[in-house]
Amino acid sequence: MKAILGRKIGMTQIFKDGKVYPVTVIQAGPCYVVQKKTVETDGYNAIQIGFEEMNPKRVNKPMSGHFKKANLKPLRVLKEIRVENPDEYEIGQVIDVSIFKEGEIVDVTGWSKGRGFQGVMKRWGFSGGPKSHGSKFHREMGTVGPSTHVAKIVKGKKMPGRMGNERLTILNLEVMKIDPEKNLIAVKGGVPGARGSLVILRSAKKVKNVGG
Repeated sequence: MKAILGRKIGMTQIFKDGKVYPVTVIQAGPCYVVQKKTVETDGYNAIQIGFEEMNPKRVNKPMSGHFKKANLKPLRVLKEIRVENPDEYEIGQVIDVSIFKEGEIVDVTGWSKGRGFQGVMKRWGFSGGPKSHGSKFHREMGTVGPSTHVAKIVKGKKMPGRMGNERLTILNLEVMKIDPEKNLIAVKGGVPGARGSLVILRSAKKVKNVGG
């Protein structure tokens, strides 16, 4: 399992073989291996990688000691990545975009844009009521459940509430271009999140034919 952390820069186009492809550009890495976890000590195999150096004055003492043990500067983002053999990695090892190649298939995880508290029309696509002036039912959700039989709101009912800011993973995106000098990677299609939001690129788990 190959993985790297990055920030979404935005979308653009790439021309290749006479065709135009929409791509998302991601500032990926460099990341550093901060900790290794094994079945013997932790019950599973994984590595903890860090991303984005930060001001040491903004780090509390426990985390400062955690980075000092790895002989690394404090890092803003820490994530665990499951691996088969942690011994293949060394503490302090640098992970950059060169671990991926053009044409490789990856899964990209991000956090969707937060929309705040929204009604049913925006959150679930309800059609709403009549638009005429005589109607007093425009953007409400209507009845929420049966009266006497169940006498309660059925679990799972689509109602107003917090929208967005959810972890989403887009599967099987093709790596279109890599710029190791600038730590940039362009993947075909869109990925969740606003510009500047955190994303995680991993080797695809369910690879399928993505040609075309």
